[in-house]
Amino acid sequence: MAAGLLAGCGALSGGTVDRSARIAAISTAPPPGASPFGRFLVGRFAAEEQDDGIAADALLLTLQAEPEQRDVLQLAFQAALMDGRPDALRLARRLPDNLAAQLVLFGSDIVGARWDRAEARVRALPRPGAVQSLQPVLTAWSLAGRGQTDAALALLRPLADGGRLRALNALHAALIADIANRPRDAERFLRIAMADQPDPTMRMSLLAAGILNRAGRTTEAQRLLDGLAASYDDMALAAQGAARARVLGSRAIAAPADGVAEAYVALGAALRGHGLEELSGTLARLALRLRPSFGPALMLLADTLSEAERHEAALTVLDRVAAEDPLHGPAQLRRALLLDRLERLPEAERLLADLAAAHPGQLQPLLHLGDILRRRGRFAEAVRAYDAALARLPEVREQDWQIFYARGISRERAGDWPGAEQDLLRAVDLSPDQPYVLNYLGFSWADKGINLDRAREMLERALALRPEDGNIVDSLGWAMFRMGDYPAAILWLERAVELEPRNATINDHLGDAYWMAGRQNEARFQWSRALSMEPGPVEAARITTKLAQGLAMPPLPRAASR
Repeated sequence: MAAGLLAGCGALSGGTVDRSARIAAISTAPPPGASPFGRFLVGRFAAEEQDDGIAADALLLTLQAEPEQRDVLQLAFQAALMDGRPDALRLARRLPDNLAAQLVLFGSDIVGARWDRAEARVRALPRPGAVQSLQPVLTAWSLAGRGQTDAALALLRPLADGGRLRALNALHAALIADIANRPRDAERFLRIAMADQPDPTMRMSLLAAGILNRAGRTTEAQRLLDGLAASYDDMALAAQGAARARVLGSRAIAAPADGVAEAYVALGAALRGHGLEELSGTLARLALRLRPSFGPALMLLADTLSEAERHEAALTVLDRVAAEDPLHGPAQLRRALLLDRLERLPEAERLLADLAAAHPGQLQPLLHLGDILRRRGRFAEAVRAYDAALARLPEVREQDWQIFYARGISRERAGDWPGAEQDLLRAVDLSPDQPYVLNYLGFSWADKGINLDRAREMLERALALRPEDGNIVDSLGWAMFRMGDYPAAILWLERAVELEPRNATINDHLGDAYWMAGRQNEARFQWSRALSMEPGPVEAARITTKLAQGLAMPPLPRAASR
């Protein structure tokens, strides 16, 4: 969906700001005696930093003093919209050419059941840009609100039968038929949507399960949720227990306003990851104006805030996901990750422990805990978290290579090489073409001077899968070094340095290869370069010794493979 929407999508948000310009957020509003121009500058800067509260305060006050300034009006409207203020509706009426303003007014018409006005407004939206793709869906929901289900489905049917956004249009046709109590039509359109997306999004799976259940396809609905629950996605927590019952027993989309909000979130989620987080955030805000407690919109908004380094604001948004919402569990997992980023690790650990106890059939809380502990260097504790996660598996599946890989890294870092080797071999057995598993195990063997033939084979396979990965190229070069083939080692390590010129370890390895090939001056140059890249204290001490004394280590004998 995103590929077809990117051209012209800046029209809704007014463009994006370089992420690097948003790192530092201002924390104070302008003083009471500030001039309108001073307030304007503060508001504009706060808007660029995505500090929506301060931006709205400053720009709304500026607009009071300069009510006819068009630029101030535009910025004040956008700030009020992004901060979720009712002022956005008042200001939108003064902006007939602003797309976001027209969507705010459209939403007001939808909530107020002014269906004719809503339909006329959405049909008059400008054609270019991302929102063009939503016009049929928004029009169809306007028709559905007026009770014209047949007209709504007739509008979407040709778009569901063909076209680049057939899954979007088919899904909304299914949702419209569902709330009109036409389960057979809902099922038929849903199957078109799912056929177009054989690997459906987690959100589509939840919506589909409810529709199928109401169409009498209970076994299929349960199977769909079983697949979601068995995944490693955070959304798996929405597919078990009380959350599962709510997914099956109630309509996630029960009114036209809900359907419009769903369409906004779908578009916002599709555009995320393409440098369009501001636009995604705007769409989330538009959805929340229609449905203030809409879980998917709250999670999308929290994600966009977190990507702008506004973790505290993202936490506040996630707190609004209701306990009875099927997405409450996934939202709590996101909260734990944000707490970790905010250096509130004890809170994150307690939250994940509580989630693990509340969801005894799920691995996600324990996997998140293990990942957090591993990133923080608490490897023995990470191993215990992964142990607990693996103990919850009824059977080991191919996708479980990820857990063995993570536990293998943690065991190796904790000093348990036999356990690490066992886990890494199990990961390779489960999924033989994971380049980073092959690289980790192959490099570890090479670094220890064991299983060198197998290590080289693994690293060559990893390199075939990721030919431009400098770390894998380095590993293969290091394996050749350990095998005593210094010309080949130099060839690969020089290539690795080209790919990763600022990597201290790779430059250090190249220095070692130069030394063993009799190129001492070049070796010292590479070691000096590595030292200038601020390696860790142990590595820095080793490089300093080599600069002073040369490489004392003789070439290792070629080890026999096991």
